[in-house]
Amino acid sequence: MSEDAVLAKVKSLVMPIVNDLKLDLYDIEFRGGTLRITIDTPPGTVGTGEDGDHGGINLDSLALATRLISREMDHHDPVAGHYTLEITSPGLERTLRLPVHFHREIGKTVAIRLRDTVNGLRRIQGVLISASDTEATIRLDDAALTERTVAYAQIDRARTVFVWGPAPKPGKAPATRAAKPASASTKKRAVGSLPQSPPQDMEAS
Repeated sequence: MSEDAVLAKVKSLVMPIVNDLKLDLYDIEFRGGTLRITIDTPPGTVGTGEDGDHGGINLDSLALATRLISREMDHHDPVAGHYTLEITSPGLERTLRLPVHFHREIGKTVAIRLRDTVNGLRRIQGVLISASDTEATIRLDDAALTERTVAYAQIDRARTVFVWGPAPKPGKAPATRAAKPASASTKKRAVGSLPQSPPQDMEAS
């Protein structure tokens, strides 16, 4: 079975569980023997989960989703051989990998690393002001508030940036902090646990 077919099968198993829990399936990835399923609260949710005032998923919901999804994976066995199943939340600083990720984060500060240098820039940070199915527009953190439109095909990595306090004055970079997503990892046919997982480092090569 191809990777796309595996991901489609996993999605068909996970979606009913996520919907029943009134959560949102943020992403599914299968890399290096790890099946990572990222779940979140629906866009626009207000509350106090792991994302504080952003209403992110809390550990109780994550633990319940982990148990249900793990049981479903064991029953249907959509992935051949041994693999690691990881159920996680996006965290405050979340990876932007798909067009739908950019759509739901409009208005947030984002950091983008391009595949190649474009107009002298390899990294871009600013406010995501619009997103289509093929590209995103960012208002840069410079004195002129320059706007840059970037095709998704040009992007190597992208993530949101959690900003403390009020919006910064033009020309000043916002204060930021590293944010850890809540996660629950489990080996296939094993009981899950709830360690904290660090976010991906955009500066890594």
